[in-house]
Amino acid sequence: MTNTAKRPRSRFALAALSLLFLTAFLGLIALGSWQVQRRAWKLDLIERVDARVHAPPGAAPGPADWAGVSAARDEYRHVRLEGRYLRGKDSLVQAVTAIGPGFWLLSPFQTTGGDIVLINRGYVPGRREAAAATASLSDTQVTGLLRLSEPGGGFLRKNAPQQDRWYSRDVEAIAAARGLQRVAPYFVDADRRDGAAAPGAEPAWPVGGLTVIKFPNSHLVYALTWFGLALMVAAAAWRVALEERRRRRAAASLDEPR
Repeated sequence: MTNTAKRPRSRFALAALSLLFLTAFLGLIALGSWQVQRRAWKLDLIERVDARVHAPPGAAPGPADWAGVSAARDEYRHVRLEGRYLRGKDSLVQAVTAIGPGFWLLSPFQTTGGDIVLINRGYVPGRREAAAATASLSDTQVTGLLRLSEPGGGFLRKNAPQQDRWYSRDVEAIAAARGLQRVAPYFVDADRRDGAAAPGAEPAWPVGGLTVIKFPNSHLVYALTWFGLALMVAAAAWRVALEERRRRRAAASLDEPR
């Protein structure tokens, strides 16, 4: 009668399999642990940003602080500026907002110290509304959220300063195109102005306060996925160990004298 039982694996094969399982298990555990750490970091970031957004507005960073402005420390800070808008140097940046597609209206604001900060005054649906909003400028104080420059352009679309087409709020490029000097390396998303339009009437353009503050936080799902895969690798290793044990028992029984 032909013996169809599988023979035990060699020591080399067992060592290779053990190393493979161990490497995969430890690697997956490391990935899961990293996602747990990332989740803790993300929750802390969300808490810090939420505190900044809802804090009373403070002074915006001045020229002496510009070199140290960073996303970790400054982005979404609620800031206040005093000065005046510079007319005739507005820029329209293509945008898709909760209200609809249109433009962000960026205007240079000269502070009482003489430096310039680009203010994203808010959303306008078209150039006609932007022109009307500029004609009615009267603000001498601006409050809003500090945002970092967005160099280059949007997805698959680069800014074209020569054609005055903007797809991102690129502070340096916009300042150069408008001939502005002493410009802060950030812009400010202006708060929404008080008051509302009458029912059925158009809003008072531009509409501020549309900053989207959303941080994807799927790290727990990723962590559970990596840990689950690690358990599957451990289960597979256990099955291989049980199978090898059966093979060795079978081989030992065949070698016993009859």
